[in-house]
Amino acid sequence: MEQPLKRRERDTIIQALRSGVVPRLGLQHIQVGRTRELSELVRDIERIDEGGSGIRFIIGDYGSGKTFFLNIVRLVALEKGLVTFSADLAPDRRIYATSGQARSLYAEMAKNASTRTKPNGGAMSSIVERFVSKAQSEAEQKNVLTGEIIAERLAHFEEMTGGFEFATVVRRYWEGFDTGNDELRSAALRWLRGEFATKTDARKALGVRTIVDDSSVYDHLKLMSAFVTAAGYGGLVVIWDELVNLYKLKSRQARDSNYEQILRILNDVLQGSASHLGFLFGGTPEFLMDTRRGLYSYEALRSRLSENSFSDEERIDMTGPVIKLATLSPEDMFVLLANVRRVMQGDENALPDEALHAFMAHCSNRIGEAYFRTPRNTVVSFVQLISQLQQYPESKWHDLITGIEVEPDTGDDLSDIEDIEGKPVSPDSGSEDDELASFKV
Repeated sequence: MEQPLKRRERDTIIQALRSGVVPRLGLQHIQVGRTRELSELVRDIERIDEGGSGIRFIIGDYGSGKTFFLNIVRLVALEKGLVTFSADLAPDRRIYATSGQARSLYAEMAKNASTRTKPNGGAMSSIVERFVSKAQSEAEQKNVLTGEIIAERLAHFEEMTGGFEFATVVRRYWEGFDTGNDELRSAALRWLRGEFATKTDARKALGVRTIVDDSSVYDHLKLMSAFVTAAGYGGLVVIWDELVNLYKLKSRQARDSNYEQILRILNDVLQGSASHLGFLFGGTPEFLMDTRRGLYSYEALRSRLSENSFSDEERIDMTGPVIKLATLSPEDMFVLLANVRRVMQGDENALPDEALHAFMAHCSNRIGEAYFRTPRNTVVSFVQLISQLQQYPESKWHDLITGIEVEPDTGDDLSDIEDIEGKPVSPDSGSEDDELASFKV
């Protein structure tokens, strides 16, 4: 049975699509295609919920729907009772760094922490309160102090890297909760969200000697997966998008250091060392397969991420870590436009199917197959068309379609990456400057 479209969902979808970004709400109303890929990811989520782990690299061209697909999977994880941490990599957010960029990535993920009841981020306090509430309930049943139950539940954390400090901070939160000390509770939440920049500040506020820093991000993610499980959730799914920003690093040493962290995560997952923890990485084909700058430039990753030699375009192996998003077909594109039409216009006074076919034909004439292979700009133009018709009802759709300018979605095509002297990077060039190459947005 089709779910009714709420006013808030409708407004969010329209505003996002008009801007060419992925809406955080109501994705189920416009999702089309990619059934096999989604089914595989659902199985991954179920495995994480049962105590396993998972890792996937979602690969697709700019505008092909990577971010949309990642958000669909995120919503599925939330519906199944897991917690999600999500963030886009950026010049100031990396997996590995020495100047705070990795801690910045963790802080962004923690800020975007989501649960089923708080799907838009800001769920860290709810997670900790749920842990404390479960401990209180158990303490009442056993007629013991809540602090004893919390200490018992956190005892095994001390066996994990950074676990002693993590457990101490959670106990500090309980102390603040129990005594009404909001300042102590706030400090504990700040520490858990990676917002302390110095160990001195953390020691003054909480009495701990460590913080989430560049060297401990992955260890804290493992601690957080154990914590959310202890709080009653199914596990933690970490979603990193825009990994092409690692590809843009000019320094090979900087790139390799980040790729080494990815290798560490990949090995933990493939060897079964991680529990209740999953990772989704979104990137472009260049980020994956470029043998000079991409993941394939790191031999250990290349051997683990290479395609099944028996697979082809008709028999795609989706059991490996890499999932290359299938291209939408023209039929899928028609369904997508029909879904957008339904969201924007409902069933009354809607554009006829004839208009959708005419619009698609116009796009095909303008940019060829790119209109359905990388559909972002096509959808933006379609939303603009309907908006114009809604504002000026006297306009005729067939008159407007012929004047629509549609451009292929080149996104950040990487052609303008430059070396330290401002010259285009050649296959043999390189720089040890640990900064980002220039690029256009």
